[in-house]
Amino acid sequence: MRVVVQRVSRASVSASDEHFHSIGKGLMILVGVTHNDTTEDVEYLASKIVSLRIFDDEKGVMNLSVKDVDGELMVISQFTLHAKVKKGNRPSYIDAAKHELAVPLYEHLIKRLEDLTGKSVARGVFGAYMDIDMVNAGPVTILIDTHDLK
Repeated sequence: MRVVVQRVSRASVSASDEHFHSIGKGLMILVGVTHNDTTEDVEYLASKIVSLRIFDDEKGVMNLSVKDVDGELMVISQFTLHAKVKKGNRPSYIDAAKHELAVPLYEHLIKRLEDLTGKSVARGVFGAYMDIDMVNAGPVTILIDTHDLK
């Protein structure tokens, strides 16, 4: 499982006239699921994400987590995180998991983040075309791939 975690001052996602979510200060999390991801990957990522010390303390040092600053979370599914670009100019998405595996893991990650923070998590619509607007604060962008740990 691969995530891109971005510290934001605000972010929003719209997928249709009926779907619009926004957050203030917090984390925008893009999630890509691959074929051999499991709930263990989700558990690791959820714990790591809420514990990342990437918010400034009173001395301006990145020493606080999203929980410490009472920040908000937004999770967006993004199969393109597993794009392969080795051959040619058209990316291959063969490493991206099919819906049957990806959707339950995506939903499980959101649930775990809600459990760990005690807050509702804003989200996109899995598999939909979405417009995302965000202000990356810092900028701070962190890539975590659970397969690097195995």
